[in-house]
Amino acid sequence: MAAVLVMPAPAAAQSAASTVAPAAMPAAAPTQAGTRGVSADAKASADAPANTATFDSEFDARQKALDQRTEENNYRYGVAEHNCYSNFFVNHCLNKARDEMRTVQAQIRKEQLALDGEERAERARKRDEQAALKRAQDEASAPQRAAEDARNAQAYEEKQRQHELDQAQRNAEAPQRSANAEAYEEKQRQHAIDQAQRGISPSQAAANQRAYDQKQGDFQRKLEEARRQGAQKAQERVEKQQSFEKKQAEAAQHKADVEARQKQAAEKAEQKRQEQLKQQKQLEEEQQRQQQQ
Repeated sequence: MAAVLVMPAPAAAQSAASTVAPAAMPAAAPTQAGTRGVSADAKASADAPANTATFDSEFDARQKALDQRTEENNYRYGVAEHNCYSNFFVNHCLNKARDEMRTVQAQIRKEQLALDGEERAERARKRDEQAALKRAQDEASAPQRAAEDARNAQAYEEKQRQHELDQAQRNAEAPQRSANAEAYEEKQRQHAIDQAQRGISPSQAAANQRAYDQKQGDFQRKLEEARRQGAQKAQERVEKQQSFEKKQAEAAQHKADVEARQKQAAEKAEQKRQEQLKQQKQLEEEQQRQQQQ
């Protein structure tokens, strides 16, 4: 039975290599982190997708290595536990195997916390870069938006002033229009007298008057339609201005909400990191007490 559970030589060699290689990884991690920091500062924002893919693949490879070491540690402990029952000092053998397993487990746990911390730091850095890029874009486009708003406001005020001038001019011309209407009626009366003197029949004069009235009515309808369209366009301009101001207010509120959520996420991440550090410290203290016993 013991021969069945003994790890084959190639598997043992692979396990040893896996144990040694990740153990050396934390020592090289600061150098890699420093290299990533220098590279991020040196490259343009167009290289961000490639950097993100590189970091993700690196974290995935390190996580797989830690998972493999955990499985191998558990397997070695199971084999050692089984073999201990073939020894005379069973308890001593089991305690030794358990201590070796816990030592490797603590090292793996330490490296896991370090990897989690690096992943959180990298995600926070990417979020900060994206937020900084968004702020830079907003700040860069702010003068243009302000200039556009100023031009729209100036154009609206100019149209309002022109409308007031047109209204004042129409009011000033009202007496002249009234006088013109009276003169026209006088001409119409004189024209009717002239027609009577020239022998134009009343029926022909009535037909001529109807044709004239038809032309006047058509002109009046066209004039009213033009005025109606002008009023409608003015109302649409006012509504567009109100809609623009509403969108500006909503954009400002959305920006404030996003910043608040980002701040809450950062606080939660920091709280989680502190809790993990506390748990790691408790685990190390417990292991030290067990080793002293």
